[in-house]
Amino acid sequence: MGSKRHLLTDGQGVPLAVQLTAANVHDSQVALDLVDSVEPIYSRRGRPRQRPDALAADKAYDSRQIRHELRCLGIRALIPRRGTGRERGLGAIRWVVERTQAWLNQFRRLRVRYEKLPQIHEAFLLIGCALICWNFIKPWF
Repeated sequence: MGSKRHLLTDGQGVPLAVQLTAANVHDSQVALDLVDSVEPIYSRRGRPRQRPDALAADKAYDSRQIRHELRCLGIRALIPRRGTGRERGLGAIRWVVERTQAWLNQFRRLRVRYEKLPQIHEAFLLIGCALICWNFIKPWF
């Protein structure tokens, strides 16, 4: 019973991809789907940017397959190894994702799941991500 949200953000905490899964789905099964779901970044000149430079994740995402796939995509994996102590410096990067998770928890419907259907909860999750994105671009208007 329950659900888990998997979130991929940029360096400032803007949600790029989000996925809702059952609570018993391991984090490593969703990581590559999140990376693949990021849309290309278009600019005025040049080829659209397809992939990020690096991916920072917590120990739950540590697996040989994820590291190999990220290496094949040209993405540097900043994932601490399981069974080791704390890795210095990764907390300075990971707090951005944790802060975005806390922003999502400010919405009452996302903090506690009241909906029985996962599609409804996922819709509220997407609305929450859209509101966070809006708060980032609002000062430009």
